[in-house]
Amino acid sequence: MMTRFKDRMHAGKLLAHELDAYAHHPDAIVLALPRGGVPVGFALARALELALDVLLVRKLGMPGHEEYAIGAVGSGGVRVLQREAIELSGVQPELIATLVAREQAVIERRERLYRGARPPPALAGRTVILADDGLATGASMRAAVAVARAQGAARIVIAVPVGAPDSVEALAAEVDQIACLSTPMLFRAVSQWYRSFDQTSDAEVQDLLAIAWRDQARQPAATHP
Repeated sequence: MMTRFKDRMHAGKLLAHELDAYAHHPDAIVLALPRGGVPVGFALARALELALDVLLVRKLGMPGHEEYAIGAVGSGGVRVLQREAIELSGVQPELIATLVAREQAVIERRERLYRGARPPPALAGRTVILADDGLATGASMRAAVAVARAQGAARIVIAVPVGAPDSVEALAAEVDQIACLSTPMLFRAVSQWYRSFDQTSDAEVQDLLAIAWRDQARQPAATHP
């Protein structure tokens, strides 16, 4: 049986060993996918002494089987649809549009909740490390990659503790680097590879971001916001 991670923070610290080449890099930033990716990203960014921020994406679940992703949406109106899954399930375009509008509204609400008046970070020309607690279908991460690319990221790195082998392989072809500590063949769900996998709350996300942003404000002024 493969060893499981203690919790998301533990997994983030272990990921840092795989990405130590980016430590102290002035143009690198860790963007965590809320909510579960934030503790991972927080520990990773702290270990590498990099800036931390969030990139919001939302999975589009198949009606009646919401755990099965048929796409995802991200900040700035980015949409990534799993065309084959949609065609096989027969979900109509009108319903897709309704799902997209609903999840975009959630993204906008959470942007205000997490960020307040703080502007989003500039990504143009930077190395963007996208952190989450795991990859199942990869739909949410694919949307995050699209957002980072649309905003001009020079290099895109995916950092996840565990992932389904086929999802990791597919995403590896779409980015510059992927760091994944475990790709178990019997992957069923991200949660099974953690000893503690409590739901990350909005309050925890806010607290971790507040700590990270406070520490970043104490650092000497950088080239990027």
